[in-house]
Amino acid sequence: MTRPLSERTVLLLLGSVQFVNVLDFMMVMPLGPDLAAAFQVPNSSLGTMGASYTFAAALAGILGSGMLDRFDRRKALAVALAGLVLSTAAGGLMTSFPAMLVTRCVAGTFGGPASALALAIVTDLVPPERRGQAMGKVLGAFAVASVLGVPAGLELAHIGGFRLPFFAVAALGVLVTAGALILLPPLTRHLERAGRHRSTFRELIRRPGVAVALSCNGLVMFGHFALVPNLAAYFQFNFGFPRDGLGFLYFVGGTISFATMRLAGMLADRFGAPLIAAGATLGYVAVLVASFIAPAYQLPVVILFAGFMITSSFRAVPMRALASRVPDADERARYMSSQSAVDHLAGAAGALLGARILHELPDGRLEGMDQLAWITVAVSLVVPYLLLLVDRRVREREQAVSPAPLLSAEPRPE
Repeated sequence: MTRPLSERTVLLLLGSVQFVNVLDFMMVMPLGPDLAAAFQVPNSSLGTMGASYTFAAALAGILGSGMLDRFDRRKALAVALAGLVLSTAAGGLMTSFPAMLVTRCVAGTFGGPASALALAIVTDLVPPERRGQAMGKVLGAFAVASVLGVPAGLELAHIGGFRLPFFAVAALGVLVTAGALILLPPLTRHLERAGRHRSTFRELIRRPGVAVALSCNGLVMFGHFALVPNLAAYFQFNFGFPRDGLGFLYFVGGTISFATMRLAGMLADRFGAPLIAAGATLGYVAVLVASFIAPAYQLPVVILFAGFMITSSFRAVPMRALASRVPDADERARYMSSQSAVDHLAGAAGALLGARILHELPDGRLEGMDQLAWITVAVSLVVPYLLLLVDRRVREREQAVSPAPLLSAEPRPE
């Protein structure tokens, strides 16, 4: 008899997949001022770099929504990771801003499906009663990337230029790809339902619960990424935070948010995703006011940045946990890919909106962040209501019988 996989081991591996994927995207933002100087472009145009990645990831999500559920998830994940590794390494070789945009497009093409597949595997292997905690652990890769990856990337860039972080992330991606191929078993349970009717992409997104869930994710990403690509430049030039301190800034914010994401997962499992997300949204709005709308310059930047990361990540965990219950088992990769497409399209739209509204003043300060923050506040306040609708639809649709889990919660004693 095959010994069940340890849930802890698999979540660690999938968290590593997310870590590489998130770091590949995240490191470009704090490196923004360095990249702008290297390619001789203004800081206000850095949003286009984030948009190139997210638009490509969105297109890949749309295409993947019709294909990913047809394959062994392990093999599909390995292919997506391999493409991400090669495109990231290519980014370290680029000598012009347009060429860098091309490599970011390719990275997004593979990074989007890699993230969707990782979340689909979590949903396949972890039962609903523990899924909030599992999502908190896997999505904690965002915080770990901030704690370890982004400061390390900034330090590598300080030592060897902006190219070195790209090569380092690519090398790490090679190790994670090998781990996925070696440690994960074939993941084909969703293929066992091939005999029944498979919903098309159009049928899937036309379901009321699916449409509302995707809309909720899209609003969150739109508002969030109107701000995120510009955070490093904003705090550096508007608040006077030193460039050498950016690594410490991400370390503190990531450390605190990593702990709170696990707490968010436990609370979502116990009290429900809508309630926890609503509380996090109120905190998120308060941080936006203090950071951008009515800047509290007397507060340390570290406090403001940590608050931004904590509240945004605390909201993301219950939202993802609830979204994992929306699709059927044989639709999970398709749904996660559709979610990835919506997320990236909305994120790209937000990043482009930021690039459109923001203006760089002669002293380097960014003008217009308050306008972006007001837009983010408006869309954020809609999120708790949409999550209530999703939760109601999910509860009406769920059946009492659930498939047996493939994972054990803890390793078996020898």
